[in-house]
Parts: sequence; C-alpha cells; structure tokens
Amino acid sequence: MSRLISRLANTLRTLESYLFGGHGFPPGTLALAQVHDSAPMPQSPARAPLSLSDLLGDGILWAVPKHRRTVEKRHKRKYGSPEYKLKIFTPKVHLRTCATCGSDQEVGVLCPTCYQKVRTETELMQEKIQSELGLDPVDRDVVVLYDRERDEQPAEFWQGKRIVEMEKPRPSWFSKNLLQKSTQQQSGPEPDELKPGHEKLG
Repeated sequence: MSRLISRLANTLRTLESYLFGGHGFPPGTLALAQVHDSAPMPQSPARAPLSLSDLLGDGILWAVPKHRRTVEKRHKRKYGSPEYKLKIFTPKVHLRTCATCGSDQEVGVLCPTCYQKVRTETELMQEKIQSELGLDPVDRDVVVLYDRERDEQPAEFWQGKRIVEMEKPRPSWFSKNLLQKSTQQQSGPEPDELKPGHEKLG
C-alpha cells in the first residue's frame, strides 16, 4: 500500500513539473504522508517557470482555416441555392398594367403613378383650404368645387356649407361623389341562384 502511494505521489510530481515548471504540488500543508522506501526517489530536473509567451506561442494562428472552401460552397454563399433561396436577380412575374394610367405595377399594390397624382391633388386642396379658411373652427361642411361646378346646382343647395373653389377643371380620374361605388352589382339574380326551399333540377 505504501509503495502505491509513493508511486502516485511521484506521478503527480512529474505531471506538475511538466505543467508548472517544477513548483511544489501539492502544497506542503496538503502533501500526502509518505513512508520511507528503500528505493531512491528520482529527482525531477528543475525547470524555469513558463511565461505567457511560451504558453501562447503561435496562438494567433490557431483560428486559421485548415481547408480551403470549395467552389460549390462559395457559389452557394454568393448566389444562394434554388432549394432554399436564390440571391440572384430573377424576373418578376407578378407585374400588371394599370387600367387607368397604363403604368406597370405589382399585383396587390396601389399603382404608384396614380397614387402620386392623387397625393399631389390632395396637397393642393389642403393648401387651398388653409389659405381661404385659415385656422377657424370647422362648424359647417367644407365642399371643394372645381371650375364651373358651382353653377350646376341652385344657390339654395350651397347654403350652410363652406365652399372652397379650385381655379382649374376637375381631373378626369377624380369623381365628384367619392362615396359612390365604382362598380355596380347586377340587378337580377344569377342563373344558378335559387331561393331557399327550391331544388335544382338536372
């Protein structure tokens, strides 16, 4: 048993000498009690303590890739993959032509040309209203009329309303009644539409 403990202590000293340069390990207060053995104990050669530069060495080169990235992987990182997502420019197939102005637009998106025209006309109307009415409280309805539209209705029709006139004709795309529906529904029932309680023959 004593010989096993002695060998274990020698192994720990040898390991400590390789790792920490020969300093005592374990400390003297925690050292294991050893039984004197007739065999002489090998003395480890004293080494100088290791410095930080010796431990790191060429550590700046540790993160260098060991293998070159293949052409396939480089192309996938640059152009994407058809199985997941392509990064290259692809032709758009969801473009349509606006029925009002004839410009190209994406499906499900407002036509940018028509929207810009409406936005410009709205800004002109706001400037006209602010220049004529100022900052007075709006206690009556404000009606925006274009050139010669006031003569289309009798004077009694405009009583009780604050009228702002634009000195130009109304654009063709700007409806007089904005609440009017742009599409009209069919007056009669559809051919396959039946009332409840009737059975479809054939």
